[in-house]
Amino acid sequence: MIFEGLRWIIGRGVLAYEKMTAPEPPVYSMEQQAAIDAQTQGLALYEFKACPFCMKVRKELRRKGFNVELRDAKRNPAWGDELREEGGKYQTPCLKITSGDSQVEWLYESDDIIDWLGKNIVIQA
Repeated sequence: MIFEGLRWIIGRGVLAYEKMTAPEPPVYSMEQQAAIDAQTQGLALYEFKACPFCMKVRKELRRKGFNVELRDAKRNPAWGDELREEGGKYQTPCLKITSGDSQVEWLYESDDIIDWLGKNIVIQA
């Protein structure tokens, strides 16, 4: 009981910190944003809202202006089940990458996700 209360307080602190330190997203032309959105449409980030590692990935998504579907695996049991059954483990953050040929890859670990985004999402100049 005490542990849950403490976890709740820490979680609220993480969310407040995220809100206070959220980077401003870049402003792209309509064409640039459309090209980015086309590259990110097959992505979904499974997260726990108050997870600091998930916050790290969300901040990077905002910093780069990437629109990725966010799926709270804790609050939505269907997404939690999908993460566990298809991804192989109930761990966040996890990026579900669905390619054009319907191949699905599950990528765990915040640094690996951020690295993958930097290498695979091309921002046209």
